[in-house]
Amino acid sequence: MADAFLELTHISKSYPGVRALEDVSLSVASGEVIGLVGENGAGKSTLMKILGGVVIPSGGTIRVDGAEKSALTVKEAIAAGIAFVHQELNLFENLDAASNVFIGREPLKAGPLRLVDSRALHARVKPYFERLNVDFKPTTPVAELSIGQRQLLEIVKALSLNARLIIMDEPTSSLTLAETERLLAIVADLKAKGVSIIFITHRLNELKVCADRVVVLRDGRLVGHLPKEKITHSEMIRLMIGRDLKSLYQPPAAPPGETMLELRDLRTQAHPNHPVSLSVRKGEILGLAGLIGAGRTELARSIFGIDRVLGGTVLLDGKEVSLSTPQSAIAAGVFLVPEDRKKSGLLLDVSIAENIALPDLGAYATNWLVAADRIRARAEQQKDNLHIRAPNTETIAGALSGGNQQKVVLAKWLAMQPRLLICDEPTRGVDVGAKTDLYRMLRDLADAGVAILMISSDMEEVIGVSDRIAVMHEGRVSGLLDRADFSETNVLQLAVGHAATESASTGMGIRYA
Repeated sequence: MADAFLELTHISKSYPGVRALEDVSLSVASGEVIGLVGENGAGKSTLMKILGGVVIPSGGTIRVDGAEKSALTVKEAIAAGIAFVHQELNLFENLDAASNVFIGREPLKAGPLRLVDSRALHARVKPYFERLNVDFKPTTPVAELSIGQRQLLEIVKALSLNARLIIMDEPTSSLTLAETERLLAIVADLKAKGVSIIFITHRLNELKVCADRVVVLRDGRLVGHLPKEKITHSEMIRLMIGRDLKSLYQPPAAPPGETMLELRDLRTQAHPNHPVSLSVRKGEILGLAGLIGAGRTELARSIFGIDRVLGGTVLLDGKEVSLSTPQSAIAAGVFLVPEDRKKSGLLLDVSIAENIALPDLGAYATNWLVAADRIRARAEQQKDNLHIRAPNTETIAGALSGGNQQKVVLAKWLAMQPRLLICDEPTRGVDVGAKTDLYRMLRDLADAGVAILMISSDMEEVIGVSDRIAVMHEGRVSGLLDRADFSETNVLQLAVGHAATESASTGMGIRYA
């Protein structure tokens, strides 16, 4: 690219026994937004670490403003204006916003004590806050900021380093719909001001909005560039996984059966004045959509017995049950795949086998002694069935990719034969290949008669996977959609508390709570 200020040419990186990158070339022009996509393990992180000076390439050259080098140091990358906004935000909660922006670079007062000049610090950060229209003050403690606000603070930090290129790694994975729209607007504004962006995401639809072109990596090689006019969901997936994919989603093998779960006027602690009534049938995937704060996760936690139910009735197979604790829910065959797999779904510092066995240790014990060989055998079976990518079942869970961690969470419940499986954001932070596996698993479970309640903020996912969609608004179910009436418009209208558009196919498929 003639006007590129940064060029990577024939970059390769090898580790013992692993070829992480092979012959990758990439150029970046001023004010350009590049979408970088690929499955986990495709080489995205390695390539970005080379750009940031953290990893030294095995071959190739890097050219910044015409000056050619075999590798960058971290100091040289910063001097070149390369900054990162990481998926795992790197902020100090005990400091205020301004202190986080200039950590290690604070203006100091004159005198022998060299104390931080707080007034000068806040004045220095103010122009960056104004540039991004930040809705909090430089003096606001980071502990009081939302995830979206913290993401903005990371961008402020990058701009304070005179960034010419900001690398954003999964910047929207934990944001609400409104926060995502705001971030994409900021990306457009930065582009207009000449700042370049490399935008790494598994949410491919965002790239159709913000990217000038998309670069696709697969197995360490660059397999395609897509210009703006050719950025489509299907084309990105085709390049990422190496084959045409007419659909990520399997249709049900048969109509759903009798009702497995029925909620009658269930009142949760989060929304005590808004009772919820809904049902999930055997062999059905019921999608639960809604905006952040609508009460979806709180409903799932209440069904699973984590949060106390204030009133109403829960029926399984037509019989009233009391799921007052997770133990009682598990005993009834009701299992939860939580929203935060690392915090609530797994023990990251123990093995795959131990994670799979822990919820049901009694099944592996004789005379109160746990048989390690039985645990390993069951874990190996689940590893094969769910295609968990790991050397063996003794691999520590924390060393796995996000998609494989999610498969382990599923594996521990599948070993116990669920009747009702609640999945809260099952593919958050998961690449498209692992998503395909997870969708197939959910559909196979449903085809085997399991009732599935799937909470998702991914509009395409909830429309593609679900057999019916229940939409929540401010703690109550605002409407139910049958498949013939699935559309983003109908879901969003119900999510904001408005009536959905009448069904184009039947005129009567949408029901309101």
